[in-house]
Amino acid sequence: MAMRLNIRTGVCVALLAAGLAVPAEAGGIRCNKGYQLVQGSPLATPYCQDQYVAQVANEYGFKASPARVRQDPIFKQTLCRYIGQDIRIKESCQEVNPSGRGRF
Repeated sequence: MAMRLNIRTGVCVALLAAGLAVPAEAGGIRCNKGYQLVQGSPLATPYCQDQYVAQVANEYGFKASPARVRQDPIFKQTLCRYIGQDIRIKESCQEVNPSGRGRF
């Protein structure tokens, strides 16, 4: 009885994890220049901003995929160090390369 319960639990957990692992593109997230379109209105989301950073980086000649920008903060920081002054992604790069002066 306990073995059957563990198998069922394992199968349920695996199916749930597989359902959560569906990429956001399949869910219908639409991005436009770093903004997610939610009920027709633009909303700044980290997902779309990272996608836009990758798009701008590709225009500069870097090989950057949106997934790598989202999953690798060091890669995003490197991209932002080189192209972060571009007005299109300057706001997106603020979190990884703060340019403001500190207290000291």
